[in-house]
Amino acid sequence: QVRLVESGGGLVQPGGSLRLSCAASGLADYATAWFRQAPGKAREGVSCINSHDDGRFLTDSVKGRFTISRDNNLNVVYLQMNNLKPEDTATYFCARARASLCPFEWQRSDGMEYWGKGTLVNVSL
Repeated sequence: QVRLVESGGGLVQPGGSLRLSCAASGLADYATAWFRQAPGKAREGVSCINSHDDGRFLTDSVKGRFTISRDNNLNVVYLQMNNLKPEDTATYFCARARASLCPFEWQRSDGMEYWGKGTLVNVSL
């Protein structure tokens, strides 16, 4: 069983920054994505990165503010979040894909094979 562990969430004021981390054994061999789910809303795909960092994808609402990256030596994937807005408040989940490339429809939850338990990001005054 693959265990993904997220960290880095917390309370931040609007305009602030956070960096989320996702760690798992063997993560370097797989595409990895970040999803988020706000209370009462559906889970949505935020970003995905190919295993060899030859493709990065972002949902429109975070372009220019969020950056996904990875360190394959450490088996860690990061999500740098800048200029955070209250609407970014959600639980953020890390997910590992079934292959080295992000799925064509990477924003669909069923494209991912393993999930972390999530880390809460709260953007408020």
